[in-house]
Amino acid sequence: MTDSVLDSRLAALEGALGVDVSSGPSDRDRSVSDRLDVIAPAIGTDTSRLWLALAAISAQFPFALDFERFRRGATLTGTRSALDEVVRRSRRLRAPNRLVAVRIVTDAVIVDVHHTSRTGLATGIQRVVRQTIVEWKDRAGVELVGWDPRFSGLRHLSEPERQNALYGSVPHVPRPRTWQLTIPYRSTYILPELAIEGDRTARLKSFAEFSGNRTGVIGFDCVPLTSSETVGEGMSAAFSKNLAALAHFDRVSTISAAAATEYRGWKRMLGGAGLTGPEIEPLLLPSVAAEVAPAEFAAAREKLVRGDSPLVVCVGSHEPRKNHLAVLYAAERLWREGVQFQLVFIGGNGWHGEEFRAQLDHLAEAGRAVRAISAVSDSLLWSAYRLARVSIFPSLNEGFGLPVGESLSAGTPVITSNFGSMKEIAVSGGAIFVDPRDDDDVYRGLKQGLLDDELHARLVAEAANLSQRDWSDYARELWDYFAPRPASSTSA
Repeated sequence: MTDSVLDSRLAALEGALGVDVSSGPSDRDRSVSDRLDVIAPAIGTDTSRLWLALAAISAQFPFALDFERFRRGATLTGTRSALDEVVRRSRRLRAPNRLVAVRIVTDAVIVDVHHTSRTGLATGIQRVVRQTIVEWKDRAGVELVGWDPRFSGLRHLSEPERQNALYGSVPHVPRPRTWQLTIPYRSTYILPELAIEGDRTARLKSFAEFSGNRTGVIGFDCVPLTSSETVGEGMSAAFSKNLAALAHFDRVSTISAAAATEYRGWKRMLGGAGLTGPEIEPLLLPSVAAEVAPAEFAAAREKLVRGDSPLVVCVGSHEPRKNHLAVLYAAERLWREGVQFQLVFIGGNGWHGEEFRAQLDHLAEAGRAVRAISAVSDSLLWSAYRLARVSIFPSLNEGFGLPVGESLSAGTPVITSNFGSMKEIAVSGGAIFVDPRDDDDVYRGLKQGLLDDELHARLVAEAANLSQRDWSDYARELWDYFAPRPASSTSA
């Protein structure tokens, strides 16, 4: 590392610490040693300032063990000596991020949307993130960030990445060849998506524990723990690392009371490790039906509806937790009884979906009116809800269950599970509740939804009268929970 890079890092650190250098040599004439002489007393043994110094000089967010080693050295041999050692390591030719510049951002709200900024997916998590940050993007002090390729620290998003984070319009953008480490200090860090990358969660654990920044996260669910048999290989282990970081966060806003129950159960377990854990409060997601232009609705009808029989839609990825095999079983029983309807699954392929796909293909080859569509537009999705007589979502476990709320907001009754967030969303009306682990009950619910016209009319009326909260309401309430104080951004 050249002295010019190191000088710029130390200058940024001086600015963030508020070091007064007016009485010493001019900035151009000051050596690294001169800078360390004034920085060390300003840091002392304060934990958050030690973390900031280590991050700034090494140009990476430290792992917990690295920070503990540095902090112990500062106590045993003095902060000045410990800083000298960090400088020596950072100057080595093979030091990570050897040529990376840093910027220290104070009094800001840093929103980590790394995965959302780069993915072409539009899962429930991405939809929540995008709807929320669109409402936040123009607030003072807000900065959308991602991570560098090594997951060594945060960086400002490129403009294409920012557009993809907000609107999903520019997926799979190449990462910038050069980047600048963004270090929050006396700021608020918000994680509105699920972070499961190993180095990312390990550095976030240290960041939350030692940096002194306020930290908040949206808690979607604890499915990888409570329904681990339904998730992909390695997901439960990766999620446990996420929880290890969250154990040191300040606040978790769960997307339902059911999700809060899961997170609070995890928090109680932390007591066995002598940890307090974060504050946990539920904030139910909104469900607002999007408008669809007449031409788009007509095109969706042409794509989705074949003939005059009623349409049933099932929205969600084809993973075991979504219980789509039970839906196929109930549908086949009704088809064998002579009930006429068509069933369309809407959603991407999920892990362990091979059995579902095989059964779907078998029924389609037998002439059943069933098919699956993936990668749909918003207009087609919302048209599908409006075209359907009923939707069906008998999931085994959900943090929220967006298709339940979406169906009801579109005015379409939903057949869904009789517990957890799904019941929480639909308890005020518009739903047929079933036990998703009882095939006979799923069959009963689908049969009622298709054949009981009186019940159907009542459910449609109930759905039409449900109170509406929109995404701007949710984003404002979430902001007040995570960042209640006005923020103004300055960079050092």
